Amino acid sequence: MTRRAVWFIEACFILLLSLPLALMPLSFAQKVGEKLGLLLFFIWKSRREVAIRNLSHLIENGALRVSEPAEKIIRDNFQNLGQSFAEVLKIYFGLGRSIIDSVTIEGIEHFQEARAKGRGILLITGHCGNWELLAITASVKVTPIAIVARRINNPYINRLVEKVRKRYGNKVIYKQGALKPIMQETKNNGCVGILMDQAVVPEEGYIINFLGRGAWTTKMPALIAKKTGAAVLPVFMHRTKTGHAIGVYPAVELSSNSDREQALIEDTQRFSSFIEAYIREHPEEWLWMHRRWKRVPGP
Repeated sequence: MTRRAVWFIEACFILLLSLPLALMPLSFAQKVGEKLGLLLFFIWKSRREVAIRNLSHLIENGALRVSEPAEKIIRDNFQNLGQSFAEVLKIYFGLGRSIIDSVTIEGIEHFQEARAKGRGILLITGHCGNWELLAITASVKVTPIAIVARRINNPYINRLVEKVRKRYGNKVIYKQGALKPIMQETKNNGCVGILMDQAVVPEEGYIINFLGRGAWTTKMPALIAKKTGAAVLPVFMHRTKTGHAIGVYPAVELSSNSDREQALIEDTQRFSSFIEAYIREHPEEWLWMHRRWKRVPGP
């Protein structure tokens, strides 16, 4: 069997399994998603251990203060991921408009101020809350966004995801060769969304302090902001009792350091500090299972 045939069968299997969840009433689908997340917590041992180890290290070093044990927070984290998965599925099948409509947005005036300057906007965020819902809601309620993303290995699933994102008004810029289209978007006073909380290879970023530990972090937002003058706005979503809330922060002031390289490092550190603040406030809503601190010496 060819690889393409395997991909096709895999895509069909995923769609068939997803449809029943998408057809459920929202509250029931969220509960089922929560249970699926809990199931994943118990059966995906390797990622559960990565997540607990990541969080435990920060707690032990005093970089993060929490009121519950690490394992309980990670368990809640998996359940939140399951809920988010159920919500996104409903949206992907065209049955989640009520989810989008219920999202509240605070700080929209910061976006309007940045847009008025006419030099483009970089919306920086992380794998926080329901980040896919964040991008879709922003495009529906505020403005279309060009999302910087990695291609999904299965081309059939990737095509489906891209189609849905475009249906709600977003563009997709794939990471390979992303610099030119991002520059073009900012030149046209467009908005580009960048997730900047995953480890990158050395040629793509810098080691900065992230929650008390060195972590390779993308330099792309700092580089583009410096080249184009685009405004950099941190944007995050978190779960509330009634749905979700988006918070838009004021544009981040760039470093005035005359040393170009040092200025880029300082800006990258400054941008990442907003993700650190989010994690401290909502530790159960960040993607702890990612090996954020890989390729950096340390425990």
